[in-house]
Amino acid sequence: MPPQELRESDQGLVIVYTGDGKGKTTAAMGLALRAAGYGKKVLVIQFVKTWFTGEKGGFEHLPNVEFVQAGKGFYKILGDKLPEQEHVEAAKTAFDLARARIISDEYDVVVLDEIIGSITGGLLELEPVLELLDVKPPQLDLVLTGHRGKELPTLLARADLVTEMVKIKHPYDAGILAKKAIDY
Repeated sequence: MPPQELRESDQGLVIVYTGDGKGKTTAAMGLALRAAGYGKKVLVIQFVKTWFTGEKGGFEHLPNVEFVQAGKGFYKILGDKLPEQEHVEAAKTAFDLARARIISDEYDVVVLDEIIGSITGGLLELEPVLELLDVKPPQLDLVLTGHRGKELPTLLARADLVTEMVKIKHPYDAGILAKKAIDY
């Protein structure tokens, strides 16, 4: 039920897209594209992806979007053979970059793609992420994505908007890998 009086606000939001269904990154990229269309300065940091993705290709030509892939691939799935420490170091480097860029107050929207999975997968601690929410500029919209967000009730409680993507059916269940332009 909406409050009695609705109003616009310049206050930045903390937005979470989580769940086991497809669409978390897609929703975040749609939001980032919308913000870029309004001339907002956008930063996207992907905590896992290291390969070419359509979103990277789409955003790299926009003058007000910075796109960084800082991961080492999906940790412990899809045949990952890298030592855990490499994933931990990549996640920490990505987080340190995110923190520095966020507190620089240069951006209107920041997307931290797959940061939630980096926390629930044991690559990052939750506490520094919660502290980041405390120091982010008040007008910054911060978007966090990733699987298993329900395991982080403190983070969900701190968010202004939480959407859970629920899988009903997915081609992966039938042995079909990700599809170019649809999944990546």
